[in-house]
Parts: sequence; structure tokens; C-alpha cells
Amino acid sequence: MAEVVHRSLVADVSLQSVEAVHDLLASWWEEAGDVEPRTRFAFEIAVVEIAGNIVEHSVAAHGAEGRHFTLDLRATPEALTATFEDDAQPAELDLSAVTMADADSEDGRGLALALASVDSVEHRYENGRNVWTLECRRD
Repeated sequence: MAEVVHRSLVADVSLQSVEAVHDLLASWWEEAGDVEPRTRFAFEIAVVEIAGNIVEHSVAAHGAEGRHFTLDLRATPEALTATFEDDAQPAELDLSAVTMADADSEDGRGLALALASVDSVEHRYENGRNVWTLECRRD
């Protein structure tokens, strides 16, 4: 593995963009070096859940037309990192208050799954963009 393996994606907010995230991950894993299957699975769950939340909440709040997000993936010998930026309205949430939805609920699990899957999830609103950073240390 090179010292840093980087891949990025710029996508319209749409259901098809979640597929593009899957495709980006698939090509990135080929270069990211040896990653424990458990670590890889956990990181991928978190990335896909955040992508799905960006799409779902952007569409619900404002419609998807004209909305975009970026995803930057980085693999170093120490960690796997994903950084999303989207141009939706500020996500008003307290990550420390996120809990898993009840078993009967149809939604509300994405952030809880992401938080449980990786070592850190951070969100901030900066320069008119939501910025999500996920990190998973390599075991």
C-alpha cells in the first residue's frame, strides 16, 4: 500500500449516488492494502449510512435538485477516513444524543449504526456546508 491511498467522488444527491459510493469503496479497497474484514465491514457500513442520510434528509427538506455532495476516502497505515461535504441546510443534531431506533421503527438507525461501527464520527457546519468525518483505526 502507498503511504496514503486517496479516492474521491462528487455526486448529485440521488439514490443513484449511494450506488456510486458503493462503487468508489469497491475500487478503493483494491488499493487500501490489507484491512481486517471486520474493520472493512464496519467502515463500509458507516460510510454508506452517512451517504444514505445525506440523500434522504436533503430530499426530504429541500428536494434534491441542484444539491451535491463530495466524498473523500483516505487510507493510511494507521486509519481509514471518510469525509463527506454536502450543500444542504445545516444538520441540527447532537451526535452524543443519538440512539438506536426501536425494533418496530422503519427508520432512525443510520446515525446510530455509523456511530457504533467506527471509532469516531464528527459533524460540523462550515462555509455553508455540512462536513462529516468518519474514522476507523486499522487493527
